[in-house]
Amino acid sequence: MKTPFTGPPRTAGRLAALLGTLLAALLCSLTLGAGTASAHAALTSTDPADGSVVPAAPRQVRLTFSEGVLLSADSVRVLDPRGERVDEGRPEHVDGKSQTAAVALRGGIADGTYTVAWQAVSADSHPVAGAFTFSIGAPSKTTVTVRSAATAIDPAVGTFYGIGRYAAYGGFILLVGGCAFAGVCRSSRPVQRVAVAGWVALFVSTVALLLLRGAYTSGKGLGAVPDLTLLGDALATKPGAALLSRLLLLSAAAVFLAVLFGSYAREDHDASPGERRNLAYGLGIGGFVVAAGLAATWAMAEHASAGIQPWLAMPLDVAHLLAAALWLGGLAALLASLFAGGTVPRTAVERFSRTAFASVCVLVVTGLYQSWRQVGLSWSTLTGTEYGRWLLLKVALVAAMLGAAFFSRRWTARIAGSAATGRPPGTADRGAATAKKAKGPVGRPAPKDPVRAAQLARQQAALDKAAGRRERDADGNRGGLRRSVLAEAAIAVVLLAVTTLLTGTQPGRAEAGQKRAGAPAAPAAGPAEVRIAYDTGGTNGRGTARVTVDPARTGANTLSVTLSDPSGRPVDVPELTLSLTEKNKQIGPLRAALERQSAGHWQATGFQVPMAGDWQLSLTVRTSDIDQVTEIENVKIN
Repeated sequence: MKTPFTGPPRTAGRLAALLGTLLAALLCSLTLGAGTASAHAALTSTDPADGSVVPAAPRQVRLTFSEGVLLSADSVRVLDPRGERVDEGRPEHVDGKSQTAAVALRGGIADGTYTVAWQAVSADSHPVAGAFTFSIGAPSKTTVTVRSAATAIDPAVGTFYGIGRYAAYGGFILLVGGCAFAGVCRSSRPVQRVAVAGWVALFVSTVALLLLRGAYTSGKGLGAVPDLTLLGDALATKPGAALLSRLLLLSAAAVFLAVLFGSYAREDHDASPGERRNLAYGLGIGGFVVAAGLAATWAMAEHASAGIQPWLAMPLDVAHLLAAALWLGGLAALLASLFAGGTVPRTAVERFSRTAFASVCVLVVTGLYQSWRQVGLSWSTLTGTEYGRWLLLKVALVAAMLGAAFFSRRWTARIAGSAATGRPPGTADRGAATAKKAKGPVGRPAPKDPVRAAQLARQQAALDKAAGRRERDADGNRGGLRRSVLAEAAIAVVLLAVTTLLTGTQPGRAEAGQKRAGAPAAPAAGPAEVRIAYDTGGTNGRGTARVTVDPARTGANTLSVTLSDPSGRPVDVPELTLSLTEKNKQIGPLRAALERQSAGHWQATGFQVPMAGDWQLSLTVRTSDIDQVTEIENVKIN
């Protein structure tokens, strides 16, 4: 006889509210990081090199990346000092190598500083962009700013795209895990709702991702979403084809859902055991094919498809996704059943426990391989890169989930032990107690002897006490199981968010390789600030100058200088000059046109810095006709 696990209906609302609040908080965290995901294809070298000065105009500009990239008509743009394009033709791969890009230059271009703005889609589907400068003959002033030339992901588009990716992962997990739970463990109305909700979430998020894809990769805003040209360009790429394939597979998944839950809803008493077994096998094989196909739409377009050993990484990535869906999605189905007010057979919980254990084993093996593939065996890469730190957090969350799962298995074992007699806890005991109260020993009337009757009453009281204790223990075990499963689900929601962010982060191997190659890393956020202590030697000649360069990047910058005396009060001086010099490239000094803004505050706007590097900042302070000093510090320009 199966022992049911029951869940009080009144707790369902609190469960939904708790998980909903947690999900909303995680979506907010996703939106904060959606537009700042690190590039996956790193720019490792350029020809001409960044910041270099070449004696004559090159025939083309070449770029080399750490992995393959997809190019469009505007992937590489070369701008002259006035901001006019001097490139011609469509960018192409050099000698068919997907990790390269080259564009030809027009003949007869003049000397000066040129800006190269590039944007592409890395092999793992994420857009990358950047810019650098080189000079012909000698550096010159330029009206192009590197920051504006490099197309970044629009913040609004990046936010919605990040939410869509999270919803797609969640929908896949609920769909596959719910169906597997129904087939292997138990089908019920709450389980059906979990699977259908997963299908809807995956379908809606996939459509949204497909519509947003063009604007996401081009750096345009939400207004570009209806652009059919961008949609066509997105469909012509591998990520767009993967999203379209996912929609087609979801059509097959809808048919599978109807057949699966329709077969459980019908009570076909005429079907033989062999026919029911054949139907179960058919549903199992068909469901596995559809689920593996859906998982492959991620494997063929994201991390697994780029880097080393893609032939092994992609099938293992499919296995990793399926195992995660069986564990986390089955957990959601079990949680919905426990909190829906119905009953869950003990055998169903035990089957899920065994399925979850097998899934965790697959996750460990495939996860270790993927971690080695993306990070390597270097501890510095694991702790010194953003990808490695997210990976460590994911491992910690998985360990926490396994700890909660351990307690779930203990609660399951306790309930199974209390039901070893095969009777629902407390129910049979109460029936026996009632019979004994009425008749005494089975088949005999109650004794008339007062002493014997008192003895039987004491025995019955002891039996009733033991029965009540068993029932309380059973209720406590069921409550403990509900709490541990809820803890697993809450950790799973966080784990899913971390996984989504992890897939949007540059792998540790690529970041480490970029650093070793000395490639231009992502520019640090400005402004740069330098504090200079000065002493002209005269009366009131001592003080501190705070110099700010904003955004401390090539192109137009704003220079601000604030002077203060030793007590921190603003101080005016008769004359203040500032200049920048690049000693290695023999550029400068470039003098800033400072204008007084207020007492102790000077500023120069639109100051042009032609290239990145370590610049020498010279500040001259004159406090009287004869008291003057020049101080020199270095400032980093990205």
